[in-house]
Formats: sequence, structure tokens, C-alpha cells
Amino acid sequence: MASNPHTFEPPAVASRLIDQIVEAVGSVVGNAPRPVALHEPRFAGRETRYTRECIDTGWVSSAGSFVDRFERDLAAFTKAKHAVVTVNGTAALHMALLLAGVEPGDEVIIPALTFVATANAVSHCGATPHLADSEQRTLGMDARKLAAHLEQAAELKVDSSRPELGEVCVNRVTGRRIAAVVPMHAFGHPVEFKALQSVCDRWNLPIVEDAAESLGSLYHGRHTGTMGRLGVLSFNGNKIITTGGGGAILTNDSDLAARAKHLTTTAKLPHPWRFDHDAVAFNYRLPNLNAALGCAQLEQLPGFVESKRALALRYAAAIAPVRGVRFVDEPPDCRSNYWLNTMLLDASFGDDDQQLVALLAALHEAGIMARPAWTPMHQLPMYRDCPRMDLSVAESLARRIVNLPGSVKLEAGR
Repeated sequence: MASNPHTFEPPAVASRLIDQIVEAVGSVVGNAPRPVALHEPRFAGRETRYTRECIDTGWVSSAGSFVDRFERDLAAFTKAKHAVVTVNGTAALHMALLLAGVEPGDEVIIPALTFVATANAVSHCGATPHLADSEQRTLGMDARKLAAHLEQAAELKVDSSRPELGEVCVNRVTGRRIAAVVPMHAFGHPVEFKALQSVCDRWNLPIVEDAAESLGSLYHGRHTGTMGRLGVLSFNGNKIITTGGGGAILTNDSDLAARAKHLTTTAKLPHPWRFDHDAVAFNYRLPNLNAALGCAQLEQLPGFVESKRALALRYAAAIAPVRGVRFVDEPPDCRSNYWLNTMLLDASFGDDDQQLVALLAALHEAGIMARPAWTPMHQLPMYRDCPRMDLSVAESLARRIVNLPGSVKLEAGR
């Protein structure tokens, strides 16, 4: 390890723990070809058949039968009334925020511990991310801490420039409207949604679920992405199913769904040949070729979820005897897709960033492409000055989370 410039020589206790973790993880991935990717797609269904149909017919762009079919299949699987597919998850979240009423100059509450796309989508609206802390159990937004923060930092008042909105939540310090809350289901584990809903009801805040990572996960029997006013999914190449690049908006509101489809299709008015548009809109529709891939992947999703859950059980059993680290399992009354398998190091180990670097380097040297959590948003230069609550838990989690390879291939190939 000394030859690697990104490592250091850890203390003896940490070194023994690192060796134990590498051995435990290695016992799960077994003889899988090295390097073992963090996540990669599996194509074992009708992907070639469906995409070939697009090529043979020439319907490869944003119109075609697979686009409509993919939306119907997604809605049926998640039990949402409507699904509207988009070119990627960030576009889906951007559109969902606009549909939820976010306007330039507003603030939107998001977790500090999230992938940067969550914050970027807020910025694309001309709004400002307002950063919330996470909880240890779910790794998602801490509803209780958010409630206390809003009681101290916010007030309900009528905005004289927008009286039609009624009482809105306003940040007392900045004077800006807080327009929405975006909880993110981290690594596929559902957030404590009921508690968040109670807080948002108190403050008249719509919820837009960032379910980019959690397709197939259930919260008290309900699919993530279907409990807020709107929810979004991602089908990037590293997600549980992929369309290459792609996303979707889920909603039970028929008017919002119609508006989403209109605005993601350049707001073009139906006509056999005229090009009339009635709004400044977006070219966000998913191409038929990608939707065809998605249809084939979605047919396999139940099996993918079961494989990933079986892999998670094997990780949990292998890591359980190792003192100083715990496997992050699904919250109570939830069913996680275990998009990424996650270890949480004890604070005594993880408080030293160099020890985390040493562990990641050791795993990589063993051909296991583990990753840390995302850099918290307030530690990125463009979001350093965003309004925020105390983020001590998110900061601690970021120093202690290690994500392990979670591809369906690892279980399917056993």
C-alpha cells in the first residue's frame, strides 16, 4: 500500500480492520472477474430484439411505440397513475420541480448528502438549494431535525406578489420562499416518508421524491416515487435497470402528467404538419431506442430486485462478525432494492479521512471497485454558501460510508 500515493500507513488497529473488511467483501464477490465494478447492467432478456425492431423500422427518436409502452409499463409496475419518460433523471427532476411550482428566486430543501444532480436540478430552476441533514438509520433526510429547523428558521406568510398561493413557507433569514422539499432515497433505502409528510403538511410544502436510485423499493407497501406530489426515477447505466440514459416522472395527478408530457416535448401543439408551440419548453423526451431497452429491462426488474436482495444478505452475513463496521440494511417496514450495498464504519475509524482512504485503496488493490459516499453539497464550491441547518450527521456519514459492488451479475453468475 505504501507505493500508492493515495494511501497512508494506518495504525495497527485500523490496519487489522481493513484486512478483515477486504477479506469479508472478497468472500462475497468470490471469483468474479477483476476488477469488480461498483455497478454494471445485465442484459439477459429481449433487449436485442426490441432495439433491433426500432432500427429495422426507423423509429429510433422521441416518437415510437416503445416510448408509450415504457410509460404504461412503469406506471403499472409502480402503481402510479402516470409515468412520463425523459432523457435522464436530472431532466426529470428539473421538470418535476417546475411542475411543483418552483420559480426563480425560491429555495428548495434537499439533503446535503446526495448526488450533485439533486442540487443541480434546483439550480436549473433558478432556485437555491437549502440543505438538510441526514439520519443514521435510513441515510436519508432527517424529518425531526428538519421540523426543528423550520420552526426556528421559517414562517408562513402571504407573499404580496403572489397572493394566489395563499400562505407560503418563507425563510426568515433570506426572505425567500421555500417552495418544495426533495427527499432522496439513498442507495435504494426509503426515507422515513410519513414523518417528512407531516412536516411538509405543517409548512405547506409539496414533496418531490428523488427516487432515482430506488426503483423497486417499497415504503410500507408503496413504491418509492409515488408518495409525493411527483417523483423521479433514473435509468442511467449504473441503475437497477437502464435505458442507457433516461429518467421518468411519476405522478398521480393527471393534469401534472399532461403538462409534463407537453413541456418535455417542446410544448408543441398537435397538428399533422404545423409547428406551433405555446410555451418556452424543453426537448426532454426519451428516444424510442432507449425506451425499447427500458421495456426489456423492466420485464426483468422483479428478478433483478431479488438477486440484489440475495446479494445484500450475503454481504450482511460476511460483514456481521467484523467489529468496527456494520452493513446498512433496509429500514423497518420497508423493502429496499439495495441499489448499492453500503457499509458504515464506526465513528472511531471513520473520523480519520486517511483511514477511509486506506480502506478504499486496499479494496481497489484487491480488484473491488468500492466507493465513498458523495461529497456533501455544502463542501462543493458552487453550493458552499447555500442556506443550511446543522449538517453534522451528513458530514459524519460522508466520512464513514463505503459502497460495495452490487451488480445483479454478481448474484446471477453464482
